[in-house]
Amino acid sequence: MFQFLIDTLVRTSDLALIALGLSMVYGLVKFPNIAHVQYAMLGAYLSYWLHAAGAPLVLAVLLSCAATGALTLLLHVLVFRRLLASGPAITMIGSLAVSMLVVAITLGLAGSFPKMFTLPMTAPLEFGEVRLGHTQLYALIATALLLVLFSLLLFYTRTGRAMRALSSNRALAAASGLNAEGVTHLVNFSSGALAALGGTMLALTSGAHVNLGHDMLLPVFAAAILGGLGNPLGAVAGALLIALTETAVTNLNFGPLLGQELAFLPVSYISAASFLILLLALLIKPYGLFDREVRRV
Repeated sequence: MFQFLIDTLVRTSDLALIALGLSMVYGLVKFPNIAHVQYAMLGAYLSYWLHAAGAPLVLAVLLSCAATGALTLLLHVLVFRRLLASGPAITMIGSLAVSMLVVAITLGLAGSFPKMFTLPMTAPLEFGEVRLGHTQLYALIATALLLVLFSLLLFYTRTGRAMRALSSNRALAAASGLNAEGVTHLVNFSSGALAALGGTMLALTSGAHVNLGHDMLLPVFAAAILGGLGNPLGAVAGALLIALTETAVTNLNFGPLLGQELAFLPVSYISAASFLILLLALLIKPYGLFDREVRRV
């Protein structure tokens, strides 16, 4: 049972930071950025290349987050802000084009073979029957700390109040003297940095590969929608629910129910189970679990 909980938390840490950044940006610019998951893939590659070039892992990750955040901001200023003048639907299609371009460029530069980080060989931590890798432990700690810091920022700082005001009513907030563009730029940079960190933490165990973003697209968007698009902390709760469902599909033994010793569902059912939860939740809560309105695209 404890191993099940640990596996759920580990999977939550894979999704939470990326879903958090996606929901943050949606709250201000009101379109679902499909390219967001590719920032995670790009950040994983940048961390790998910097670490392979001799940079310490922590420094490589920080530089990767900064570079990915800067690219995210640049794309917002040069591409998405202009597309938004034509409406959110056009901007979403544009984000799909940007996503494909990022994948194509990365594939041309890095190839399709996964890039594995060179890390020290260490035995996993064992607590009774529970096993947890050191990398997974660091990912859990980093995710928890960042979520706490983000919550403090959102609810106890002037910047956080400005973010909430702009998300609720941008025109009124701007008319009240808030620096809407400055806050939007900060959120875009932060979302890219968080995506890069989330992608890197996942790549530390699975390797950096061009399908990393595609693999994250459906569960990340499901988590953000479950939490209510535009509700960052709701997206984290959605990530927990998606992780719980995925872990149950791959870890629960249904054998006793079927009169067998062992019976597990195939891994291919992971996405189906996650989206069954999403469908049921939206049938009951059309605007997400926390009743935040999902604006139509």
